[in-house]
Amino acid sequence: MSAPAYGIQLPVQSQSTLYTEPWEAGAGPEDLVAVARAADAAGFAYIACCDHVGVPRRLAPAMSTVWYDPVATLAHLAAVTERVRLLSHVAVVGLRHPLLTAKQYATLDHLSGGRLLLGVGAGHVREEFEALGVDFERRGAVLDEVVDALRAALGPEEFPEHHGKHYDFAGLGQRPRPAQPHVPLWVGGSSPAAVRRAALKGDGWLPQGDPRDRLPAQIARIRRLREEAGLDGEYTVGAIAEPLYVGRPGWDTGRRTLTGTPEEIAESLRAYRAMGVDQIQVRFRSRSRAELIDQIGVFGAEVAPRLD
Repeated sequence: MSAPAYGIQLPVQSQSTLYTEPWEAGAGPEDLVAVARAADAAGFAYIACCDHVGVPRRLAPAMSTVWYDPVATLAHLAAVTERVRLLSHVAVVGLRHPLLTAKQYATLDHLSGGRLLLGVGAGHVREEFEALGVDFERRGAVLDEVVDALRAALGPEEFPEHHGKHYDFAGLGQRPRPAQPHVPLWVGGSSPAAVRRAALKGDGWLPQGDPRDRLPAQIARIRRLREEAGLDGEYTVGAIAEPLYVGRPGWDTGRRTLTGTPEEIAESLRAYRAMGVDQIQVRFRSRSRAELIDQIGVFGAEVAPRLD
């Protein structure tokens, strides 16, 4: 089994108190570009961006209201990077008509030369759905159909066609088409319904922060569901690692943070490969943009070669 690929959820573009660093509050587009370029240069497989249209007042103290739009952000970063792939982690595609989503992401894939990874999820903020006139309680069923509709709308046909319960379209041409003949569609979430959806409808699974001890059972269920359904195509299992700091930090990085030499970090991350994980999303503790970029560089140069 080859070493897992590694990607990163970008700082600055989403600023939930669960993971944001203090320096990000005063950061902006220049910082986002610098970090994206560093990840590109360090061999990261992808950079990722989140999706929220609006955050209600009751959740703003915890989530903040800083959530950059993923299509606009990834398109901007596509123009200033060369090879790194562009992941929406995750796009709440049930909030929008699939033809609109397809138009946006097909254009992004076309402009970036085929670098899109489309991560999708059900969403969790009721007020967001209500404000946009979407049924929050039926979001799972809607997402199931949206995935099917996006398969059609992001496929090779200039005039895509889909006939479903919630959406029905045909005879509307959309160009440019995606540069990729098949846009990878990864499904996010760790609930039983989300894992089932990822197994049966996705090209990959993006867990929602499952700790290591939960991953083997989740991965086994995905494999079982796919086998029972006769699905044997290429599939990408993801994981989100604990926060990392390569080296001896000399400051409080939190009790869950993995710290140590490149070999010690790599040894810990190699456990994911043994579970059957294909790509690991990493996050680094940092006190400044410069420190984060340094961590990204050291990881790419000294940790990544040891993951094999």
